[in-house]
Amino acid sequence: MPSKSLGGGSGAVAASTHAACARFRGTDPLVVGRTRRQLAVDLGFPDDSGYIPAARWTRAMTFEHLVRDTLFAGEVATTTVGRAGLDRPTKVVTVNAHVHVDETAELLAAAHERAVEEGAATLVHGLAVPFAGFEDSVATEVKPDFAVVAAGQGRTSWLIVGDAKDYERVRSRIDDTRLLKGFLQVALGAESAAAWSRLPGGMAVHSHGVLAVPRNSFLQPEALVEALHDHRAEVRMRVAERRREAAETRYLPGTDVAPFVAHLRATFDPATCITCPLFSYCRHELRTSPNPADLLVEIGVPAELRSQVAGLVTGGEAAARAPASVVAQVRATLDGVGRETGQLRVDGAGRPGTVDMVLAKADAAALGVHGIALRRHTEHGQEDWAVTVFDEPQSVETRRRVMRLLGQEITAAMAESASRGAYAVHVVVPDAVTADVLVSIADNLAGVELSRLRWERDQELGREPLTFGGEPARVPTALHPVERTAVSFLLEDDRARALTLRAPVVDLRAVLAQHVVAGGPAFSSLRLDYLVAWAETLTKGPVKPRELEDDIEGSQHTPGARLTGRRSDAVHRALTGGRSGDPDPERYTALVTEELAYKRDVLERTLVALATVRDSSLRDVHHTIEADAQAVWRRRLDLHASDLVRFGRTYRHWRNSLVPVIESDGRCRRQLAALGNPQAAADMAADAGVREVVSATVVSTGPLVLDVGSRRLGAGARIVLLHVNGDACVERPGTAMTPLKGSVKFSGMAIGPLAGVDDEPRRFVWTPDNVPALAPGDRLVVADFSWYCDLKGNKALSVGRPAADDMSAPKPDCGAYSYADAPEEHQYCCRPHEDAEADWSDRLAERRDKGELNPQVWPPVFDEDAFEVTPEGAPVADLAAMSQDEAPDDLTLDDLE
Repeated sequence: MPSKSLGGGSGAVAASTHAACARFRGTDPLVVGRTRRQLAVDLGFPDDSGYIPAARWTRAMTFEHLVRDTLFAGEVATTTVGRAGLDRPTKVVTVNAHVHVDETAELLAAAHERAVEEGAATLVHGLAVPFAGFEDSVATEVKPDFAVVAAGQGRTSWLIVGDAKDYERVRSRIDDTRLLKGFLQVALGAESAAAWSRLPGGMAVHSHGVLAVPRNSFLQPEALVEALHDHRAEVRMRVAERRREAAETRYLPGTDVAPFVAHLRATFDPATCITCPLFSYCRHELRTSPNPADLLVEIGVPAELRSQVAGLVTGGEAAARAPASVVAQVRATLDGVGRETGQLRVDGAGRPGTVDMVLAKADAAALGVHGIALRRHTEHGQEDWAVTVFDEPQSVETRRRVMRLLGQEITAAMAESASRGAYAVHVVVPDAVTADVLVSIADNLAGVELSRLRWERDQELGREPLTFGGEPARVPTALHPVERTAVSFLLEDDRARALTLRAPVVDLRAVLAQHVVAGGPAFSSLRLDYLVAWAETLTKGPVKPRELEDDIEGSQHTPGARLTGRRSDAVHRALTGGRSGDPDPERYTALVTEELAYKRDVLERTLVALATVRDSSLRDVHHTIEADAQAVWRRRLDLHASDLVRFGRTYRHWRNSLVPVIESDGRCRRQLAALGNPQAAADMAADAGVREVVSATVVSTGPLVLDVGSRRLGAGARIVLLHVNGDACVERPGTAMTPLKGSVKFSGMAIGPLAGVDDEPRRFVWTPDNVPALAPGDRLVVADFSWYCDLKGNKALSVGRPAADDMSAPKPDCGAYSYADAPEEHQYCCRPHEDAEADWSDRLAERRDKGELNPQVWPPVFDEDAFEVTPEGAPVADLAAMSQDEAPDDLTLDDLE
């Protein structure tokens, strides 16, 4: 009997992402008898988006190897048992089932006997269990990476199913959506085990599951335990859905699959379907469709908005309330020329005091860096790029060198800018992923430094430095001052991400997106090289959208930190030599340098495109907000006071005090966007959920009569004119801006009350004190004046500025000896890390003496800091020593992630 392909655990989980698509459900491996990756090949559209780079596969295999290591297997098993609320095991045994069903059954029986007789826990890795509901079929098995068997009550045992996932920590944490997907895969293993007839008598599947994830960049694992009730319910629903779809299918095995797939209707979204192996097939179908409206599906226009812009693809017009951004996207796609939003520049990119940076990340390590390029902008122009290639991408020294080089440039930028009064410096990167890598490195090194300060205190008092788990610690060297400057600056950016008006690290892609709307899928604009190509159409002429999209997708280079799969392979082979070859340092350096050259070129093209946009009158507002905040940060850095604290570890009182700051920041951002960005204001006016900004049309000018496009503003309401025919009033010569202590005042704006007109419910006479030059038919965007401020007159508009985050920060009059001289008075402002960590070290030592910390206490105490520290002599990832085999062709990145 031929084997029935079920797609494994990942296939079932992926169904949760794409379950709304009839084509995805109808091409279940259970129906078509092959994986979707193979199906894509059979249809003539092989999938490359799920390709697993060799370095990424090596990392995954390295992590699985570490999970099986005797030291970590015992730790993972013990922690799992403790967090599941079970008794402490007498010992931990590790066994290998070699992905074989019969061997799995035998080892589980032995583990059950060991648990009930000896109270031992067993970590079984490499399991194979029949897919839930298909035990009597010849079908692909579910293959959990490991499971823990532990003693229950009486002569019973528990089976706790687990998976090993080498998820990257971004800014000290793992993305929740990844953890959800991982636990769904664990849940499928648990459901399959619970339904298996060969599960030993007296053994039950536990209600909780476990994920082994890296706790640091050395890939050393830790166990995350979570209840599976909801996950298992969803898995049961998805499995039942798969069986139902399979039973109702009309496909006959052995016949041509192409007509069958073609009749299944796809629910296409370029932003989410990219992870589906049939993405290229479905996109080609839309591209060759004779129906013009299918273009809207291809570029990802939401279904609820397609009717509003459908007229554009047939030569007509969009509906009046269609969002301006979507209209711009469709028009750009049709004529191949990007659309300007009308927003003028408020960013600091390319100006004196900024540092440009590009980075090539290694797939083999969470924080690995192949190379970086840096340059600084000064009063005399931009300096030359300084390119550095690292021979050991994943080493601690490489991470410190990245911070050292960046810190030197930030320090120089600060020294040059200090003479200009209130100032801010910026690091400019091509995309958010690059910023995430930098902040993650900074978080890593900050944790190491704080741990070092604690151990320094231990050594002072003659105590042995120990990790949180009680093992002898490997004490690192101290951060150099310029390294600390970079680390502290990037952690400031980490905290600043809660405040939308701040940008110590400038995401250049996001900046350009404020000014240009590209054609094609909005998802493609998340790549800077794609977006800048559309920005260049404003001066160079039109492009062919589909050809540009394909060229960018097929490029061997990327503008951001991550490499393409093929380029990653080439770099990895040159660095390690691969399975059958010697390393080639010269080729490695050349490949990394070439990659950095592409990233530099894209960044420079972006700055050239931005240079064609003039500065906004609101730029000074944005600069002042950032300068005030960075003044607080510099005091933290100078006094070593809370400058190494990431956002996720801010004190509770600090976080609570940030709530009104975050609220005022969001309000100010929306108000400034409504003032200065015509497209954003038009979108607000078209949004039924926005009450404060509305559209209007001029009926006559003597008197000034408006048709207001909303019932939210009535007679007696005061309004302020924001935009006329897509031009921002705040940018006009007659408008003056005056910065005040807590706000910014704009004079010269048209402000006044509305008065009703008989028999015309939405028509009003408007009498502003400052009468603007308007003509009948002009399209306006106006706002409720009370949304901005409560000033009594109609002469000026006030916008409140958000307060700086100065909680737990040195005050302007705090000095180097303020805390030492008056500790009680200054304990919440300028207490240095050196003192705070010494105190915490003493408290940990006291708890350890009382037996309140690992390994004495049960269940194990969870380390919320999760800092980058390793026990002395503990095994770490050695990626160069691992097998360089390529990933199996039937696996995709979805299987790993």
